[in-house]
Amino acid sequence: MTRVYQYDVFISYDRESRTVRPWVDRHFHPRLIDALDDNVAEKVEVFCDQSGSSGAKWPQTLRSALGNAKILVAVYSPKYFTREWCMAEWHSMAEREEVAETGGRGLIYPVIYSDSDSFPEYATQRWMADMRKWRQPDVQFQDSLAYLDFRDAVDDLAVALVDGIRQSPAWQQWPVRQPVPGVLPPMKFPGL
Repeated sequence: MTRVYQYDVFISYDRESRTVRPWVDRHFHPRLIDALDDNVAEKVEVFCDQSGSSGAKWPQTLRSALGNAKILVAVYSPKYFTREWCMAEWHSMAEREEVAETGGRGLIYPVIYSDSDSFPEYATQRWMADMRKWRQPDVQFQDSLAYLDFRDAVDDLAVALVDGIRQSPAWQQWPVRQPVPGVLPPMKFPGL
């Protein structure tokens, strides 16, 4: 029997942020699921860890989900690049791109939540969906006119993701990086 992926999309984000996390939980994740469901006939499975670090099985759950996801949506914020788990998730998928010889097709789809001037150079060399003008974590955001534009932007992202999901490499036992506390890639800083 051929093994298949458990998830189509893995959402990687700064789980410690008091703004990114609620934005992902309240707005981005649910809207992305709806947008993907609107673009494909089959069920699309999206992994978005919303339990934080409270469970003893949390690292195992993240490693398993990442190893069994076709593509990664990375929600970029300045602290994303300082979080060990975020970097382990990002670099695991980047290494998969190399191992799988994806022919230049990326398996990482960045979404800019905030900033963009302090991101490492390697992270900026990809097409990025810019969501900065819709980074409202409050529930009331859904009642604003801006939310309609946000929906359109997530719909556009979903179309790109569907293509990536369909062209992802066949499943195999992919390597998944383990976070190394205190070891982070070099950052570039904006000129003042």
